[in-house]
Amino acid sequence: MPDNGMQNAVILVTRNGMGTAEPALAHKLAATYFRLLLENSDLPAAICFYAEGINLVVDGSPALESLAELEAKGVRLIACTTCLNFYNLVDRLKVGIAGGMGDILAAQAAAEKVITL
Repeated sequence: MPDNGMQNAVILVTRNGMGTAEPALAHKLAATYFRLLLENSDLPAAICFYAEGINLVVDGSPALESLAELEAKGVRLIACTTCLNFYNLVDRLKVGIAGGMGDILAAQAAAEKVITL
């Protein structure tokens, strides 16, 4: 099967930033990643946010601007409703849709490639 780059990929974001670095560095890495992804014409089908990754789609996130632009370009952003409720962030969701684990599973099942940050 040929590699179609990112177009049939789903990115899973499970941390409040990238890696296990200090929070300021993890946020900087995530913001840079999404900004550079936005500059690429080969965009993923979806980005799913759950666990602590949910913090990247709520107000105060350093990646909101890039994520909003990715969404405007057709990338489906799925924020785990269970996680939003658990962290009491439902009213702070700024980009994407609040979706269930079924939405995340469906995005993964449709993907040719799943990338976890």
